[in-house]
Amino acid sequence: MNILQINSSARSNGAFSTQLANVLATKLLNSHTGSKLVLRDLATNPHPVLDEATLGALMTAAEARTTAQAASVAKSDALIAEVQAADTLIIAAPMYNFGITAQLKNWIDAIARAGVTFKYGANGPEGLLTGKQVYVVLTRGGVHRGTASDTIADYMRTVLGFLGMSNVEFIYAEGLNMGDEMQSKGISQAHSEIELAVA
Repeated sequence: MNILQINSSARSNGAFSTQLANVLATKLLNSHTGSKLVLRDLATNPHPVLDEATLGALMTAAEARTTAQAASVAKSDALIAEVQAADTLIIAAPMYNFGITAQLKNWIDAIARAGVTFKYGANGPEGLLTGKQVYVVLTRGGVHRGTASDTIADYMRTVLGFLGMSNVEFIYAEGLNMGDEMQSKGISQAHSEIELAVA
């Protein structure tokens, strides 16, 4: 099993989402002999925002790109190659102001490329990143699961499905900023869900 772990918290290793993703990755590695882990930390190695220059590079034929454009596209190519090579993805997705982090959005914008990770056909869009198991570790300061404010799960399910990754499982840790008791309960719940995920 080739595992790709994406950490997207601005706090990097200090974040609950990172810590729980690490626990899940370790359990998967221990339960699948010979598995390999690739770690992409978007806090320590952030991907650039999708801007006009980046779009221009992507829309320019490879043989006509400038050195700067080629370097820009190569960064995106590297992220796509990591996803293509992975059998399993672990995405650590903390909630920032009711949405995903800018770091995670930049990663999604980099891997969502027409003709490479999805295509449009006679029957509409078709995701090309198929056959993968995805775990999304959702951490929040408050409690949002099953409410209108829980927009991240729907967004991640939609965008990952669009790219062909329809086998998505969510692991929740909530109430993390609502006092010690709620934090402990939230972490404990996440550990229980991790155990079920790898069982």
